[in-house]
This record gives sequence, C-alpha cells and structure tokens, in this order.
Amino acid sequence: MKKAFLFMIISTLSFSLMNSVVKYLDHIATFELVFFRTIGSLILGTSYILLKGIPLLGNNRKFMIFRALTGLIAMSLFFMSLKYLPIGTAVSLRYLAPIYAALFAVLLLKERLKPIQWFLFLFAFAGVIVLKGFDKDISSTGLFLVLAASVFSGLVYVLIRKIGNGDHPLVIVNYFMFTGTVIGGVLSINNWVAPKGKDWLLLSSLGIFGFFGQVFMTKAFQIAKTNLVAPLKYIEVIFTLLVGVFWFADVYSLWSLLGIIMIITALITNVIIGNK
Repeated sequence: MKKAFLFMIISTLSFSLMNSVVKYLDHIATFELVFFRTIGSLILGTSYILLKGIPLLGNNRKFMIFRALTGLIAMSLFFMSLKYLPIGTAVSLRYLAPIYAALFAVLLLKERLKPIQWFLFLFAFAGVIVLKGFDKDISSTGLFLVLAASVFSGLVYVLIRKIGNGDHPLVIVNYFMFTGTVIGGVLSINNWVAPKGKDWLLLSSLGIFGFFGQVFMTKAFQIAKTNLVAPLKYIEVIFTLLVGVFWFADVYSLWSLLGIIMIITALITNVIIGNK
C-alpha cells in the first residue's frame, strides 16, 4: 500500500503541474495546448508500445476511436474553463465526472446504484449550488464549460469499461493522444500563437506530466485495491488549490471552499461505498 500511495502522489502531482502549466499559458489558444499536451504523450506512449511489442492498433478499434473523440472534447472544454475559473475550483468541479459515469452506466450498461449513492450525488450537486449560488465571483461561462467537460469525462469512463481488458491501457490512451494531436493540430492552425522563450519548455512539459500522471496512476491501481487507491486521486485537488494560491494568487471565499469540500467529500465517500 505504501508503494501505491507513492505512485498516486507522483500521479496527482504530475496532473496538478500539467493543469497549472495550462492555466499559466492562457495566452496560448486552447487547441494549440491540446496539440502539445497530446503529441508529447503520443511520442512517449508509442515508443513504449513498440519497445514492448504491444499491438499498436489494438482490437476494439471502434470504441477506442469513440473514447478518443469523447476524451478530446472533455479535455478541450476543461482547458477552456481554466481561462475563466481558479484552477482549484475547475479541478474540483471536473471531478464530478464519476457521478455522470455512474448515471451513464445505469442507462447504458444497466448497472445498479445503492440508495446511499444517489444521496451522495445530490450532496455533491448541492456543493456546486453552494459554490456558484453564494460565490458571485465564479464565472458562469467557466462553470458551464467545466460541468460539460465532466459530463464527457464521465462518458469516457463508461467507454473504457465497455472496451474492457481486451486492449492494453496504453493502446487505449494512445488512440486518445493520436486523435488529440491530429485534431488539435488542425484546429489550431488559424489561431496558432508562436511560442517564445520558456513557452517551448512549458508546452513540452505538458505531454511529459500527462504521461507520467497516467502511468503512475495505472501502476497504483494494479498493485492495490481500488477502494483504497481511488480516493487518493482527490489529492490532486489539494495540490491544485495550493498551486492556485501560491502561483496564481487565487483567492477562495469560504463559500467556494465549503462547496469544494462538499463535492470532494461526497465523491470520496461514493468511491469507498461503491467498491465495497
């Protein structure tokens, strides 16, 4: 468990740094950020797949393409939301994705939820209402974008479950990265902002942070029980809040913090109960 905890710390820190770089590069167009985020991970992922002799195209190609497109929409909407919201708030709201994943699973996979889980979902949404309803500084545009991103992220979880164990996790991720590189590159042509100086280093780091975040999260889930590891994902919220305060000088009202605490508490409890 100690090793799994260490892996999740590395993973959540990597994702936090990646999101922080995206926030910092707010002068770069969204799809250009998507392009740099995905091409770095694509190069690393493809190199690893070829080195290990893993079939590059996989088996369940139709669903992997669908997952890639859905994930691309989710990523793009989330990156857009970072231009309007404090980074800690955006990351917290994105974590509503498991709720939508559970609802999609009920509708599409005919899975069942425990009554307490429905209550926890309502409690999490109450946190969103507290966040927006009492903190007038929260951007409505940013809120809409990040909630839409979490819906598509929830659909991604269900599609991954639908794909199952028939394909290597890195192959599934690689479909996503290839799609993001191609579409992000094409859509950024007309709005391309030429990187200058340290922008090149920061843009290059997006793929590296994202790749290591994904790899170490996968490793953690491989060596420890899901109900012990999954709640550790929310350490990313703590890291990101701290980055927001000390790097971006974000100020969180008591209502914002209360809303975030309600959301994260409900989601962590749901993970624990759902895996019992």
